[in-house]
Amino acid sequence: MMFDPMFDLGPYSNFIWPAYAVSAVALGGMTAWTLWAWRRAKRRLLALEKGAPESKS
Repeated sequence: MMFDPMFDLGPYSNFIWPAYAVSAVALGGMTAWTLWAWRRAKRRLLALEKGAPESKS
C-alpha cells in the first residue's frame, strides 16, 4: 500500500495520531462549550431587555 509521505510519521505514529485525535476532541469540545455559553448569554440578554426576571439556570 502506498502512503503519502506527509502521513508517514515513522515509529512515532502510535503516539502522534492519538495526540491529534485528543487535540481535535478538545478543540471540538471547547467550540461546543463556547457556542452553548454564547446562546445562553443571548437568551439572558433578551430576557433582561424584555424586563423578565433572570433565571438561575
